[in-house]
Amino acid sequence: MNIKQAKEHIKNSVKLYLKKDAYGEYRIPVVRQRPIFLLGSPGIGKTAIMEQIAQELGIALVSYSMTHHTRQSALGLPFITHKNYKGLEFDISEYTMSEIIASIYEVMEQSGIEEGILFLDEINCVSETLAPSMLQFLQYKVFGRHKVPDGWVIVTAGNPPEYNKSVREFDVVTMDRMKLVEVEADYTTWKEYALKQGIHNAVTTYLDMKKNDFYRVETNVGGKSYVTARGWEDLSAMMLLCEEEGFVVDETLVAQYLHNEKIVKEFTAYYELYNKYKKDYKVEEILEGTNSAQVVERARIAKFDERLSLLGMLLDKLESEMKENLEKADYLTDLMKLLKIIRTLYEKDAEKGKETEDVVRIQTQIADQIKNRENLLASMANAGTLSNEGKRKHRAVIRFLGTAEKKLRMECADAAAAFAMLKADFDAEVGKMKEENARIQARLHNLFAFSEVAFMDGNEVLVLVTELTVNAYSARFIGLYGSADYQRHNEDLMLHERQDDILKEIEALEL
Repeated sequence: MNIKQAKEHIKNSVKLYLKKDAYGEYRIPVVRQRPIFLLGSPGIGKTAIMEQIAQELGIALVSYSMTHHTRQSALGLPFITHKNYKGLEFDISEYTMSEIIASIYEVMEQSGIEEGILFLDEINCVSETLAPSMLQFLQYKVFGRHKVPDGWVIVTAGNPPEYNKSVREFDVVTMDRMKLVEVEADYTTWKEYALKQGIHNAVTTYLDMKKNDFYRVETNVGGKSYVTARGWEDLSAMMLLCEEEGFVVDETLVAQYLHNEKIVKEFTAYYELYNKYKKDYKVEEILEGTNSAQVVERARIAKFDERLSLLGMLLDKLESEMKENLEKADYLTDLMKLLKIIRTLYEKDAEKGKETEDVVRIQTQIADQIKNRENLLASMANAGTLSNEGKRKHRAVIRFLGTAEKKLRMECADAAAAFAMLKADFDAEVGKMKEENARIQARLHNLFAFSEVAFMDGNEVLVLVTELTVNAYSARFIGLYGSADYQRHNEDLMLHERQDDILKEIEALEL
């Protein structure tokens, strides 16, 4: 299965493992909750999906790479303790708590979240001294004398032997105690993730044309060459920063992340072309609808690869704006809920005629909301369940409330003025969001208008509609605010698909 399917399978398994009956007991007894073993080639996103699952389920995550552990750090250190059995005294060996188990308790204490995932990566690369203890752990969920707390699901991961010389293949006895999930690299699935993560458009447009370059591990005369999903993502992050600082992205930099000479040369050459297209076509003018006839003509006669790169640049720019706009909408929705709480407080106290007291109470309420939000941020960060989008949203709410508290203290003498100021500041933020929303909708129309003229009925328009559909942000933006251009082309596309299906059915009848 691909990484997306693996994520859904593991997510569903975790949900079922944590399902309780009316008495608070786990429906699947802890002893029957088999650890999940995620087996797949390196760099395809095994760790990333565990973070996503924890975020989506609202549970904690503790991650460890088992290659870093010795028997002592995993099982605990031995110490001598004195025991008395029926009048007989003995000195026996016991063990301190495992570093791994201790980390779970620390996360529960810091975050307040009692359930979670213990993710142990490279489980099949443990040291020789630790290997015998792994069977006990996988069956009984104990390290030494200390048990993994109930409510913590064990998920492990490892690489097949052909990718790692340190791999110790598990025997049947060990494998029979785990749920095996085998996963393979798949570009189409990774692209959905890439679009959401803001991977550099040059990476995705290149891989759209050369999907076989997405993941490759080979052994040749010069040794092993390899290109992984992790490599593309890390390269993308570095490219974006280099562009911000005006640094050159050359073969030397690309080769630090992609370890295949041929792919390094081809991608570097494509990136140079990509930047040339970006400069020549003036992407911003196309989206603003002020492009020249020469630009349209150049796109019309360009080769498919060039057209695809241009379309990728246009979509990248527009979809990043949609993402920012939607995050602003989410932040304002969250903020509105808090302001309603403050409004309810104001209306109740206003009925009592406590106008002057209201200002102080509103300030106190805002200060409490800021503290609560900061505590929530810290809790989610400690639990490993804080996404980048969530972090930005919470910080935006805190920033607004912090600014409001200062203005209330300096400018408002009564509650009516205080609430009016809060409402005015909130309405101003909403107004800016709506203005940006209208601007993005106009730019989306300009993109369709340009594509219709420059590409006419070519495959590029099909690519445009498809990309807008599969990208989570553009799909949500269009779903919320609509787009007549998208709707029209999408209906045409569905009609053509239906016609093709009918023709295939007719051919199958052999009339």
